[in-house]
Amino acid sequence: MDVTTIGLVGSVLALLGLATGVGQVLKRQAETGLDPAAVEQFNLRIRAWWLLCAVLAAAFFLTGTLATEILFGLLSFWALREFITLTPTRAADHRALFWVFFAFTPLQYVLVARNEYSLYSIVIPVYGFLFIPARVALAGDFKRYLERCAKIQAGLMICVYCLSHAPALLHLRFAQSGYDNRRLLFYFILVVVAGDAFGYICEKLFGKHVIAPAINANRTWEGFLGGMACATLFGMAMSWATPFGPAYSAMMSAVISVMGFAGGITMSAIKRDRGVKDYGTLVQGHGGVLDRIDSICFAAPVFFHLTRYLFVP
Repeated sequence: MDVTTIGLVGSVLALLGLATGVGQVLKRQAETGLDPAAVEQFNLRIRAWWLLCAVLAAAFFLTGTLATEILFGLLSFWALREFITLTPTRAADHRALFWVFFAFTPLQYVLVARNEYSLYSIVIPVYGFLFIPARVALAGDFKRYLERCAKIQAGLMICVYCLSHAPALLHLRFAQSGYDNRRLLFYFILVVVAGDAFGYICEKLFGKHVIAPAINANRTWEGFLGGMACATLFGMAMSWATPFGPAYSAMMSAVISVMGFAGGITMSAIKRDRGVKDYGTLVQGHGGVLDRIDSICFAAPVFFHLTRYLFVP
């Protein structure tokens, strides 16, 4: 790793260490007036972020590009499993699901690893989208047919297609000679995590006006705007890790924050519709994999295509 990359990893460790320290201080200072449950939830989030960043850092900087792509492929597989099992499926859907899990999902990541942009950008939204309803129809079960197809299509798009654009950042080629794309991917993940953290803090400190009470009673306008502003400033300060300058870095961070919020509120709506609190229980204290990466799923394709359009020659 070069000096810049080491500095990026050090910044992440410092940020998480600071957040851990703040959480422990709040836990021991009962006179702050903060809800103890909210403080405990914050500390659980910090633990989840430590785990996520540690695994990603090991994949990025110790084992290489292929390991990172395999890691995201496994995350997609597990997140898709959580999404699909959230609602019961019928026997007629099983063969279509077999193709979704064991054909389209690995194929998407193989194409990303081979940098076949002209293929991985259309395989799922075109061929996968058309294959699923046709295969389900061939099974001969029409009960709730449209609902079942839509659920499988949405899961494949969000958990596989959208998330695959995060490791696809590793293959962009910039005019800046010698730029290490692992920095850009780590920067993207870091801004998503920062937006989530700042939004949560702003919600607890200043939140009064709930955006959609029936969907998520904790999501407030103060938290959304405060989190976006803080993430924008944070991203601008981290512009040295990107192939673009401070102004563009601020713009990209704002976009990442907005799309991360969109992912969180959308996946909350799905959970409310199904009457569950979390998608799974893999991450202790904070639900499943999809509960942790919902923001990444929504932000990744937008960040990728903006970066590719604006900065790739």
